[in-house]
Amino acid sequence: MRIVILAPSLYSETACAMAAHLAHSGYVPAGAIALPTLDSNTLRRKLGQWGAGRVFGYARGKLLARENAKASVANPYLTSFLRYESGSFRSLREVGQHYDFPIAIRRDQNDDRSIALLSEWSPDLIVFTGGNILRQPVLDVPRLGVLNVHLGFLPEVRGMSAPEWSLLKNVPLGITIHYMDAGIDTGPVLKRFELPNAQGYTSLVDLHNRLVAFGVEKIAEVVRALAFGLISAKQQSQVDRDNQFFVMHELLQRRAAACLSRHHPPAIPEVARG
Repeated sequence: MRIVILAPSLYSETACAMAAHLAHSGYVPAGAIALPTLDSNTLRRKLGQWGAGRVFGYARGKLLARENAKASVANPYLTSFLRYESGSFRSLREVGQHYDFPIAIRRDQNDDRSIALLSEWSPDLIVFTGGNILRQPVLDVPRLGVLNVHLGFLPEVRGMSAPEWSLLKNVPLGITIHYMDAGIDTGPVLKRFELPNAQGYTSLVDLHNRLVAFGVEKIAEVVRALAFGLISAKQQSQVDRDNQFFVMHELLQRRAAACLSRHHPPAIPEVARG
C-alpha cells in the first residue's frame, strides 16, 4: 500500500504523528508534500476558523517548533506517536529521514509541480492532514482516493467546529475517516469511531486535541483494512449532504463548553463497517 502525506506545514504535529504512526505500523509513506511554514493561505483559513487569539498561538507554536527542537508538544495526546529512540519528532523532515522517505515543499498542493510529483510517487492512498482545498486533479491521482479524518460524525455534523456542534446537537463525540471529494465533508465514509471516555475533558481545546490524536490512532487501522480488502466506503445520503455547519460564534462556543460536563448522548450506529 503506497501512501503519500499532504501536510499544512513541515512542523505540523498532526502530520508528523500521522506519518510516523503509519510508518511504525508498516506503511512507510512514499513521500510527503508540505506547505511552507506559516503559509499565508493557511493562516487566513485558520483566522476564520479560530479567531485571532488561537491563530497567534498556532503561529507561535510553529515558530517555536522550527527554532527549538526541545519545545514542548502542543497536543500532549500526540506525544506517544511522536516519540522515537533518540527523542521526539519535531518536523516531517525528521520523520522522513528516520523512515527514509522524501519530503517536498510546495506553495500549492494543487499546482502542476505537485501533481507531477504525486503522480511520480504513484500512491494508492493520499492521507490529507491539512493544507489547500484540494481540486479534482489531485483527488484523481491516488488509485483508491484521498483519506481525511473529520473530527465529528458524518453526515450528522459536516463542516467547521465539528466537536462543538456535536456537543450542541447531542451527537456522540467521535471521528469519521472518509474519502475526500469536491464537496465539503461529502465524500464516501469508510469508518466512524466513537471517542471512548467522552466525559471529563477540561476544555474544548482539550477535546479537540484528543480527537486529533484519536484520528491518528485509527488511521493505520483503516489503511490496514483497505490493504486487505476488509472495508469498503459507503456514500453519504443526499438528504444529509445539505447539513453543513460553519465556524461557531464565541457565545455558542461557551455553551458548547458547558455541555462537556453533561455530555451523555445516545449511541449512533456505524454507517460503514469492514
